[in-house]
Amino acid sequence: MAEYRERTVPTILVDLLKQLTDLLRNEGQLARTEMSEKIFQLGLGLVLIIIGAVLLMPALVILLGAAVAALEQAGIQPQWSALIIGGGVLLIGVILMVVGMGRLKPARLMPNKTIRQIQQDASVVRRQMREEDDYERAA
Repeated sequence: MAEYRERTVPTILVDLLKQLTDLLRNEGQLARTEMSEKIFQLGLGLVLIIIGAVLLMPALVILLGAAVAALEQAGIQPQWSALIIGGGVLLIGVILMVVGMGRLKPARLMPNKTIRQIQQDASVVRRQMREEDDYERAA
């Protein structure tokens, strides 16, 4: 049989308050750390997007001009060549923008680990409170 250590109600309340304070402090630290990581990821992602876009623009213009010229060499009229290449690039660009905007949604930047941990901690506290209450009733 399990032996219970005799503790007074004030001792239990002091212990509970100390544990709750420590828990909240640790959860706050976890939330700050996780948010710092998320902000760093967001900043790094945006910087890489900007640098990539700046470098890709001149290269893309040159390559698209070459693609139009290649279609003209293949016997397609210049206006149709430009329309085919422009339409294809437009479609690819729209697809990439939609995917990129989906990655920047606020739900993806939520501190999910911290939220899950706080929910688990609240469950443990509720369970301990019930156990302490059951112990007090039995005594």
